[in-house]
Amino acid sequence: MLEVHRTHRAKIRNHSQVVDSLDRHGWSASKLWNVANYHSRAVWEDTGEIPDHGDLKDEVKTHPKYKGLHSQSSQRVLEELAEAFNSWYGKRKSDSRANPPGYRKRNYYDDDGNRVHEEHPRSTVTWKQNGIRHDTKNNRVRLSKGANHKEHPKAWEYILVEYETRPGVTVENLQQVRAVYDKAKGRWELHLVCKGEIETPVAPGNESAGIDLSICNFAAVAYSTQEADLYPGNRLKQDGYYFPKEIAKCDDSGGGEATRLHHKWSERRTHFFHSLAKHIVERSVEKGVGRINVGKLAGVREDENGESKNWGKHGNLDLHRWAFDRFTSILTYKAKAEGIEVGDVSERDTSKTCCVCGREADSQRVERGLYVCEECDAAFNADVNGAENIRLDLNDESNSESSGQLSEDRSTGWLAQPAVYLHDLSSGVQPQAQVVDCKP
Repeated sequence: MLEVHRTHRAKIRNHSQVVDSLDRHGWSASKLWNVANYHSRAVWEDTGEIPDHGDLKDEVKTHPKYKGLHSQSSQRVLEELAEAFNSWYGKRKSDSRANPPGYRKRNYYDDDGNRVHEEHPRSTVTWKQNGIRHDTKNNRVRLSKGANHKEHPKAWEYILVEYETRPGVTVENLQQVRAVYDKAKGRWELHLVCKGEIETPVAPGNESAGIDLSICNFAAVAYSTQEADLYPGNRLKQDGYYFPKEIAKCDDSGGGEATRLHHKWSERRTHFFHSLAKHIVERSVEKGVGRINVGKLAGVREDENGESKNWGKHGNLDLHRWAFDRFTSILTYKAKAEGIEVGDVSERDTSKTCCVCGREADSQRVERGLYVCEECDAAFNADVNGAENIRLDLNDESNSESSGQLSEDRSTGWLAQPAVYLHDLSSGVQPQAQVVDCKP
């Protein structure tokens, strides 16, 4: 059996009855974030190190703000903060605009510039299993209150939320509940994370595929069936330039426009990843693929000495917004549901090695999109060449195909002319010609 997790969005039917309690817990999550953020910044300034979520828990668990939420909910806030600090730490050297995680508060000023009011936004609150009681018959969940919001700290008090999902959805084996405030609608909604099991599917076949992830072309896929697909990252890059500029224009003391833009940007990025992963898996099933090799990009931001690489002004911004780990996780999840194994392999030398004859030279990649071999005179798409080498897994000595050479009876035309697929917001991933034809 294969274990899967699914998230269902649900409308709160008794919103007017629970909104005050959810508001209080959302504000408590913001206040706890700010307390832990202050501590993390102090540690960073004193030691140059960032505390992990375990250190934060030990330091903050006795603070009154920690008791504003159920203990597991408070732990999740600290985990999110630690993740945000680690993300900032990784890109601070190469991106001059990178800032550590900010405080969750909004200040209001009078005409003279004096602060007259401070408001904490409603942060997402996560309840794990110990804080949940699920009534499957009546579509209700009981969410434990934080000690600060009970009449007595040890009393068994909860928020009773009645929810409604879209037709056909059954909520079973509930593992986690997230209360998310939709600022545009002015109301809370629930994200219900459920665990399930499905029969372990049989692999579609014995063919293989390799995926090369990069900035210009987000993904290049080479199949052992002598076919290749290219997925440009134009949509992702356009959003990466547009949204930060629009967010920078926002007034921090305004009506939460920056928060709305961040949320929209995140949703569009998530939609891109899911659409792309779904399309690659569907194509792999069609071609009888049983295993997909993905280029392992760990350490791509650092050079041999562990220092951050300088990819230029725009290159650095692209690189550090490049959520390759997240995409690989989504792809792995979707592939497993179809019986396809996904493995990460080293990208070492895959971009400079000819997949036809195995000759290795930096000079052979003459342009970003062109690879010309000086040994066998083959010319083909550089990203597809990398994807084919990843499929062959050059660094796996036990792999009979890993010599970096294609067998003599295989053609190479497909390496030069991959099928190109673009991402469309309304219809997902489509062949390039169809997307162009749909534009006004």
